[in-house]
Amino acid sequence: MSAPSALPSDAAGLLEASRAREKGQTLFYRALAAQAVAAGDDDATERLNDLHADEQHHLSRLTARLLELGQAPRDLSAVPAPGGELEGWEVVARAREEDEVRWYEDAAALPLDESTRATLAAILVSERHHAEALRGKWMSS
Repeated sequence: MSAPSALPSDAAGLLEASRAREKGQTLFYRALAAQAVAAGDDDATERLNDLHADEQHHLSRLTARLLELGQAPRDLSAVPAPGGELEGWEVVARAREEDEVRWYEDAAALPLDESTRATLAAILVSERHHAEALRGKWMSS
């Protein structure tokens, strides 16, 4: 994941960079959830599917905000799927989530319009919960 210092300063650039990060997160959790299903690990399956759903929701909210700004969202099909193994997934996931928290905390310091700031603030709340509990279902609609 890219370092928080790489934040674009304009709203559209920040939203696009955030979308790419969230796409990577969705791919990460989707792959791990598939591994958990194959392993018959019901708890990990539920947790990973919930995390995947939240990250997908983040991506959708960022895309919607970009559209509200009159921007055409970039195609994210080339975002690489991060690797990950089910065994020990929590250590990797927590580090990824902590990186997300830093990203959105840094974004909160930028001079952004109120709607973009509110979208990012809601995602930050969710990412903090993810980093703490490694569970999903933290995103409001």
